[in-house]
Amino acid sequence: MSFWTDPIAIIENLISGWLAGLGMGEGWITFILAFLGAAVYALVVMLFVVLLIWVERKILGRFQDRLGPNRIGPWGIFQTIADMLKIFTKEYITPNGVDKVPYNLAPMLAVAGVLAVWAVIPLGATIFGANLNVGVLYVVAIGALGELGIILAGWSSRNKYATLGGFRAVALLVSYEVPLVVTLLIPVLFSGSMGMNDIVFAQKSMWYIVLAPVAALIFLITSIAENGRAPFDLTEADSEIVAGFNVEYSGLKFGMYYVADFMHTFTIAFLFATLWLGGWLGPWAEKYPMLGIFYTTFKAWFIYFTILWLRGSLPRFRIDQMINLNWKVLTPLALVMLMLTAVVNHLIPAGMLVVRILALLALNGALLFVTGKLLDRFAGQTKRVVVALEPRPVARPEPVATESGTGV
Repeated sequence: MSFWTDPIAIIENLISGWLAGLGMGEGWITFILAFLGAAVYALVVMLFVVLLIWVERKILGRFQDRLGPNRIGPWGIFQTIADMLKIFTKEYITPNGVDKVPYNLAPMLAVAGVLAVWAVIPLGATIFGANLNVGVLYVVAIGALGELGIILAGWSSRNKYATLGGFRAVALLVSYEVPLVVTLLIPVLFSGSMGMNDIVFAQKSMWYIVLAPVAALIFLITSIAENGRAPFDLTEADSEIVAGFNVEYSGLKFGMYYVADFMHTFTIAFLFATLWLGGWLGPWAEKYPMLGIFYTTFKAWFIYFTILWLRGSLPRFRIDQMINLNWKVLTPLALVMLMLTAVVNHLIPAGMLVVRILALLALNGALLFVTGKLLDRFAGQTKRVVVALEPRPVARPEPVATESGTGV
C-alpha cells in the first residue's frame, strides 16, 4: 500500500503510530484522528471558497460586460483576501431589541449546515469523511440547517425587511424541498442504496443523468432555489427588501452568510456530480484514489459554471411565479417521473442495459413533451391581468410670466 493507492490510510497510520508512541489510548487516538480529519476537511473547503469567490466575480463580470476584480494583485486575484480583511476588522453592531441567542447563532448555522454536507461527499474510492449508509437522508436533513439559519436571522432581527426575507426563506424551503427529495429517490432507486459512495460505484455502467435527465434537471433547479441563488434570490432581494434576512448583520457575522452562500453553490455542484455524473469514477480512479479528486472537481466545475450562467442571465422571479413553478410544474413532474421510473426499472432488468437506457430516455422525452404541451395549453387559457395604471401625466415646464413677457 502506497500513498497514491490509499492516502488517507497512510496518513492515519502515521499519526496513530506517533500518538501510540506517546502512550495515548485507542479511544483518544480515534477521537483525535476524527477531529483532525474534520478540521482539515473544513479548512480546505473554506480556503477553496476564497478562490471560488474570485472566480465567480470574474465570470459574472464577463457575462455582464465588465472586468470584475482587477486592482489588487494580478488579475485582481487578491481582492477576496482584501474583502476578508475588511470584514474581519469591521465593527460588530447588535441592534437594540434583537433576540440575541438566535441572532448570534444563525450565521454559525448557515455555515455549519453547508460544511456538514461535505462529510458524506466522496472525493475518491477511499477519500471521504464518512460512508454513511443513509448518506442521502443525511444530506437532506443537515442541509436544512442553512435554511434554519436564514429563518432565525430574519425572525430574531426585529426588522420588517429581515422578517420578510425569513418568511420568503420558509416558502422556498417548504416548497422546493418536496421535489428535491423526490428526485433524490431516483439515484437511490437505481443503486439500491442511500450511501453516497455506493451510488457512485453503481454508476460504473452508466451515469444516472443519462437514465433520468429530467430528474437531474429538477434536482439542479430545486437545489439552486434552496440555496436562494438567482433567479430564486427572493430572500435577499435588495430592490424590494433592502438586503433581506441579513440586513441587521455586520462584520464577520455578515461575512459568514457571504461565505455560506458561495460555499453552498459549489457544494451543490459536487453533490450533482456525485449523484448524477458518476462522482470520482474515471480511468484508474479506483487504483489511484487521488485521481478521483480531479475527476469529481472537473465534473463539478461544469455544474458550477452552469449555475453562474443562470445567475448572470436570468431575472429574478416574483414570489407567485416561484411558488407556481414548484407546485404546478416541478412537484407533479417529479412525482410522475419517480413512479414511471420505478415501473421501468422493475420491468427491465439491469442486464439489459441498452434496452433499459432506451426505455428510460423515451420516458423522459415523453414526459418533457407532455409537460410542454400542457404548459402551452394553460398559458393560452390564462388571462393576463394588466396591473399598470392609466398613463401618468408627465411633468412639463409651464410658461412663467416675466417683466419682458412670457418665458419659461
